[in-house]
Amino acid sequence: MSAPATNGVVKGWCPDAWRPMMAGDGLLVRVRPPLGRLTRAQVLDLCEAAAEHGNGQIDATNRANLQIRGVREDSWRALIDTLLSLGLIDPDATREARANILVAPDWHAEDDTHRIAEELRARLSELPDLPGKVGFAIDAGAAPLLQDAPADFRVERAACGQLILRADGRDLGAPLSPGSEVDRLIALARWFVETGGTASGRMARHHAPLPKWAAATITPAANAPRVQPGRHSLGIALGLPFGRVSAVALSRFIEAEIAIAAIRLTPWHIAVCETDAAFAVEPDPADFITYPLSPLLRTDACVGAPACPQGTVDTRSLALRLAPYVEGRLHVSGCAKGCARAIPADVTLTGREGCFDLAFDARAGAPPTRAGLDAAHILAHFGAA
Repeated sequence: MSAPATNGVVKGWCPDAWRPMMAGDGLLVRVRPPLGRLTRAQVLDLCEAAAEHGNGQIDATNRANLQIRGVREDSWRALIDTLLSLGLIDPDATREARANILVAPDWHAEDDTHRIAEELRARLSELPDLPGKVGFAIDAGAAPLLQDAPADFRVERAACGQLILRADGRDLGAPLSPGSEVDRLIALARWFVETGGTASGRMARHHAPLPKWAAATITPAANAPRVQPGRHSLGIALGLPFGRVSAVALSRFIEAEIAIAAIRLTPWHIAVCETDAAFAVEPDPADFITYPLSPLLRTDACVGAPACPQGTVDTRSLALRLAPYVEGRLHVSGCAKGCARAIPADVTLTGREGCFDLAFDARAGAPPTRAGLDAAHILAHFGAA
């Protein structure tokens, strides 16, 4: 296949491996590991490929994907061949584009989450063409984990213990009989397209009445606490500051910790290391978060300028300095798109023409309380100067 078509300015478009996006630092190649899991060998080989074909920086997204940054156009095909050999992407570009499946990270082999997710992956060809950001959440554990994570069609546990199908934006779900879950997911995705959902873009914005068979009547169970750094039932969880890690740091860590069998990705910039032993070496705090109360865990910041051509401000250096002084959620966005966080934050800073607009309890790009601030004014405002 020839070099990929790229576009760095289209809004509402999510890149994938076969259709990367041009950013300020090169091509952005998204990898959707099956069930959000990479074996030890896959992690090490992916890190080597990220360093060889990109700039060595890897992002973890809020859909539990990875993004290899700074890929050179003349290296893209070689990177794709490596990802194919590792089993991390689908050889069919259409199927890969449809594999936008978020899986609760605490799944075990043959449980409901694993069973449903594997069947959905096997039947991707039956899905209609959906808008790029539309995705699925398979969250069939004892209690939902992913209710605050981005997805349009959800299989989750009800308060009564039954599995339900819930359309995003609806408070209630429809009951599912065992074995019917993927049939219903596919049917609801088709209904979405047939009733004009493509124009709406997302399920939460699509207000057509649900079909009778998907009538929402059952209350979902309360969301379980999200994964935090520290001990986990599968091993040990680590946070990634702003959802980024260098390939060198990650490979060095995995090589040192020989007991790690695999890592699982989450939508919260936290990776769960499958291991039955304590870490042999304390993770470097510059690369990993081990403290569950770290202010960086409640801070979202996109890559900003100059790595993103739409960003007009340096985001992460300000977020790093400001985070300890903000109560609640902080979002620092390089532009009004708000790629790092789609929902409101307690404090939101939006880059505009080289300065920041400050808003409270707002999304990026919302009407500001104060406009045109530089980093020094912001730090002073919050007592961080």
